[in-house]
Amino acid sequence: MQWYSGGADEPRFAVPAAALLAFALLPAATAAQTGLVIEDGQAQIVPAFADSSTWIRHDLWVETGFDSDGDGRPDRVHVDVTRPAQTESEGLQVPVIYETSPYYSGVAGIDFAHFWDLRQEVGGEPPPRDPFPPTIRHIESQPRISNSHVATWVPRGFAVVHSQSPGTGQSQGCPTVGGANESLAPKAVIDWLNGRARGFTSVEGDEEVEAWWATGRVGMTGTSYNGTLPLAAATTGVEGLEAIIPVAPNTSYYHYYRSNGLVRAPGGYPGEDIDVLFDFIFSGFPEVRDYCLANVRDEMTAQLDRVTGDYSDFWAGRDYLNHIDGVRAATLMSHGFNDWNVMPEHSYRISMALRERGVPLQIFYHQGGHGGPPPLELMNRWFTRYIVGVKNGVEDDPEAWIVREGDDPREPTPYPSYPHPEAEGVALHPGGDGHWTGTLSLDDSGAGPGADAETGTVVDNFAFAGDELAAAEWSNHRLLYATPELREDVHLSGVATVRVRVSADVPAANLSVWLVSLPWAGGGEINDNLITKGWADPSNARAEDIASPRTGTPLTPGEFVELEFALQPDDQVIPAGARIGLMIFSSDQSFTLHPDPGTTLTVDLGDTSISLPVVGGNAAMRRALGVPASQ
Repeated sequence: MQWYSGGADEPRFAVPAAALLAFALLPAATAAQTGLVIEDGQAQIVPAFADSSTWIRHDLWVETGFDSDGDGRPDRVHVDVTRPAQTESEGLQVPVIYETSPYYSGVAGIDFAHFWDLRQEVGGEPPPRDPFPPTIRHIESQPRISNSHVATWVPRGFAVVHSQSPGTGQSQGCPTVGGANESLAPKAVIDWLNGRARGFTSVEGDEEVEAWWATGRVGMTGTSYNGTLPLAAATTGVEGLEAIIPVAPNTSYYHYYRSNGLVRAPGGYPGEDIDVLFDFIFSGFPEVRDYCLANVRDEMTAQLDRVTGDYSDFWAGRDYLNHIDGVRAATLMSHGFNDWNVMPEHSYRISMALRERGVPLQIFYHQGGHGGPPPLELMNRWFTRYIVGVKNGVEDDPEAWIVREGDDPREPTPYPSYPHPEAEGVALHPGGDGHWTGTLSLDDSGAGPGADAETGTVVDNFAFAGDELAAAEWSNHRLLYATPELREDVHLSGVATVRVRVSADVPAANLSVWLVSLPWAGGGEINDNLITKGWADPSNARAEDIASPRTGTPLTPGEFVELEFALQPDDQVIPAGARIGLMIFSSDQSFTLHPDPGTTLTVDLGDTSISLPVVGGNAAMRRALGVPASQ
C-alpha cells in the first residue's frame, strides 16, 4: 500500500477498495492491487480503471422472494453489471453504484386520450377511462440495460449495476407502481451483491453466478421514478445499502396524484393517475400480460378513488413515509423548488422524518424544475464516505445546499439546515377587493370569523389558467391580495401555511392557492413570479390530518368551513420592489378537475391568513414593509 503526501488537512492516498473496509481479511498479495485513489475526500479517476475497452460487462437474473405474476415461482429480475477489469485480473473487490428503473425497456407513448377525463364534477363519478392498448414492444434480449453512471464511477474504481423493475423489460412479475415488490426487487439485488440471494445466467436456467467481486457495500441513485426506488429499497432495511441519493423522488403516490384530499394531477400530465402509470411502464413478458392487467392494473382502477380523493389503505401502502423506520442508509436528497411534477414536498417530508430519526442526512435543493442531481463533488463525498468507508468529514459538512436564484447549479450556497434555522412564521392578512388587487398586511385588526363581514367571492371557471388570473387587472374568477412594494429583500425558507374560511354553493369544490410575486411578468415558472402553490378539498376541512384525509364531509351550501393546509416547500429571495401576493381561486386548469363553470366560493377574509416562513421573522418582514416595530 502506498501513501502520498497531501494537503495540510487531508492526505492523498491510494488503497484497494476492499482494504478500506476490511483490510484484516485480505491476503498479503492484495497490497499490490490497483486501488481507489482518494483525494480531498473524493474518489478520483484512476487511469488503470478508465480504459473502457477493458471493462467487464455481463447480465444475469436475480431470484426474489415474491411471485407477483401468479405463476407459482419466485420472480427473477434482470440485472446488468459493468466492473473494472481488475476485479477479474487482480481479484479486486469494489463498491457498487446501483440504479434500478421501470423505464429501461421503453414506455408507452403519451396519448392523453387514454388518461382520465378532467371534465368531472368534484365529488362526482368520473367518466370511464379507456386504458392504453399494449403498445410497448417487449424486448426479448437486452444484455446492456443502461449506461447511466458507468462513465462516472467505473473509472473511479466502482462497479455499476442496473436492474429492471418487476414486470418491465426482461424482469419477471407485474408492475405494482409502489407496491411491495418494487421495494423487494432491489433488496434482492443487494442481497445478491452480498451473497444472500441467488443469481442465474438466464431467466429460466439453473446456472448460478455470484458477485464475488463486490465488497457488499452499495449506493443507490436515480431521478424521478428511478429516484423513488432507492428510497423504496432503503425502507426494507436491507444490509449493505449504505447510502442513497434520490433525485426528485416520488415518496408517496397519494401525494403525487392527490393534494389535501383533492384529486390533482402532476404538472404536465393532466388526467394521469396510478393506473395510467401502470400502462405507461408495462413492458414485461407478454405471457403474463392478462394476469397483470386483471390482478394489478384493474385493482388499481377499482381502489384509486377519483370521487372523494381521500387517503386509504391502498394509498397508505404506497406512501414510503409509513415505512420510514426501516431506513438506515445515509441519504443525500435532491429536489427542485419549481418541480411541479414530483413536487418538493416529497423530499421535504422524508428528509424531515430522517432527521428526526438520526439517519445521516444532507439536502440539495435548486431553483429549477423536475430532476437535477447534486453536483458531482457532493455525490462523490457522500458515496466515498458511506460506501467506500473513508472518513472524509462529510457528516460535519453543512446539511443543506441551496442553489440561489440565478446561480450556477454546481455552486450551491451552504446552510446549516433546511428550512433556514432563522425562519419564523409571519402571518399576513388579506383585505379589500380581491377582484382587483386587495391588500395583504401584518394588520390583524379585522381578524376573526365574520369580522366586519368582509368577504370575497370567486366564480369558478377552469378555462382561465392560473397565470392569466394572476396577470389580470380585474377578475371575478380569483381573489388577489398583495403587500406594498418591499423595501428590502425577503428570504422565504420552508413551508407557507394558508388558513381559509370558505363556503360554496355546491357540496364539493376545488380550492387552489398560489403565492406570487407581483407585478406578474409572464411565464412565472422559475422564480420571476411564482413563489409556491397548494390545493385542497374543503370537504376535508374537519379531517384530523388534511394532508392524508381518510374521510370528508360534503359541504352544506352557504355554510362556512375552516381549513388550514401547507403550500409546497420553497426557499426563495423575493427582491425589494416586488409585492408578495396571495391568490385564491377554485379550479386550477393545469392541475385539478374541470367541473362545469359557475360554482361560487365565498371567502371570509376576517378568518383567512397566510403564514410565511420569513428568515428573520416578524422583524425582517416589518422592515421590508416599512412598518415600525411599535405597530
